Amino acid sequence: MTMPFLKDEYVIVLDFLSRGHASGRYEPLGQVIGTKYFSLLEVVVRKDVTLKSGEQIYIGESKRDQVERIKRRIKMNDLTSFARSELPFVVEKLIKENEEMFVEFFNNSRPLTTRLHQLELLPGIGKKHMWEIIKQRKIEKFKSFDDVKKRIKLMPDPSNIIRKRVIEELQTDSLRYRLFVSGPVRRF
Repeated sequence: MTMPFLKDEYVIVLDFLSRGHASGRYEPLGQVIGTKYFSLLEVVVRKDVTLKSGEQIYIGESKRDQVERIKRRIKMNDLTSFARSELPFVVEKLIKENEEMFVEFFNNSRPLTTRLHQLELLPGIGKKHMWEIIKQRKIEKFKSFDDVKKRIKLMPDPSNIIRKRVIEELQTDSLRYRLFVSGPVRRF
């Protein structure tokens, strides 16, 4: 389930810079994260538009009301300190809102190599948990995070381990396998 560069249609605002970066030219900017593929982006905001942290905005191919254009993909290091502090809370909220999609990951994950399974890329999931998850999902598909937690002994909180993995994928460009975040930033 590694992903190519996929585009988000909606994003959550992490921070709004009404005058842009101190070192750059004056243009209102928003630092945002995609709601589906967790893409970190910097967008140029239309004149006379103010964005609020936590606000969901449209950046898809159709007419955009609040965003003039997508300026660039950014790394976690490019985020303002405020945006960086908001990131874990926004990621957690997005995971809870899309619980069904992440539960499907537990139901449909598969081996990456003969020695490595997608489940093992999640923090706190080793071989024992992996085999127990595979055994339980053959009996019956998981319905929710609570169902995963209830049926797998000593299982860490599923939403928390997914959040940790998403943050790890956002922080590290050199990961060999990506489960949830669209690919790394490319510098040309």
